[in-house]
Amino acid sequence: MISITAIIKSKQENIEQVRNMVHHLVTETRKEDACIRYDLHTAENVFIIWEEWKDQAGLDIHNNQSYLQDFITKSETLTASPIQVYKTIQSL
Repeated sequence: MISITAIIKSKQENIEQVRNMVHHLVTETRKEDACIRYDLHTAENVFIIWEEWKDQAGLDIHNNQSYLQDFITKSETLTASPIQVYKTIQSL
């Protein structure tokens, strides 16, 4: 299993637009066969997505989905900093 944590920090003036885009991303991603978990956590202008994937092949398919690519492209001007993505493994 592969775990990913993505951190998205919206500019204050774009919170609602980013929120809508993130919600669409979550809805579409959860339909993917290799997606085990795709949970959204929020705090003010910060959106954290905690992901679990069955395998690297499934994650690769996800990374090439048009809705993810569209999100990445459109969010560039709406975020306060680049999206941070961490691929992790469970330690304990």
